[in-house]
Amino acid sequence: MLKISMFEFLLRGLPEAFLFVFAAFALSKTKLELKKYIMASMTLAAVAYIVRFLPIQYGVNTILNLFVIIVLMNVVNKLDMIAAIRTGIIIIIIEFICEALNVLLIQVILKIDMNYVFSNADLKVLYGLPSLAIFGLIIFTYYYKLRSGNKLRSIADGEV
Repeated sequence: MLKISMFEFLLRGLPEAFLFVFAAFALSKTKLELKKYIMASMTLAAVAYIVRFLPIQYGVNTILNLFVIIVLMNVVNKLDMIAAIRTGIIIIIIEFICEALNVLLIQVILKIDMNYVFSNADLKVLYGLPSLAIFGLIIFTYYYKLRSGNKLRSIADGEV
C-alpha cells in the first residue's frame, strides 16, 4: 500500500489534482470552465487518494491515475479519446521531468538523502513542492500564451 496522510493529501495531492486538470485544459487548448474544472479536479483527487490504499506496487498508481485523467478529459472536456490519451501522457511526462529535476536539486545541490525525506511526511511535502511549482509555472505560462493569442477553444464549440 502507498498510503498517504490527510496532511499529504491536502498539501500535495489536492493541489496536484487541480494542477493536472488545469494542465489538461491547457494542453487541449480548451477554455477553462470553472464548474467542470472543479468537478474534474475533485474527482481526480478523490480517486488518486483511494488508489493509494490499493495493495499495488509503486508506479501502478500513476498508470491508474493516468486512466482517470484520460476518462475525465474525454467525459468532462469532451476530448476525443486520442486527444485525451495524448494530453494525459504529456501531463505525466512533464510531471516526471519536474520531479526528476527536483530530486536532482535535493540530492546533488542540497546533498540531502532521499530516504530521509521520504521517511517523514512533512519533509516529503516540503521537498516535493518545488516540482509542483515548476510544473505549475510551465502549465500556467503555456495557458497564458494560448489565452493571450486567442488560441483557446470552448468545449461548447465542439472543435476540441
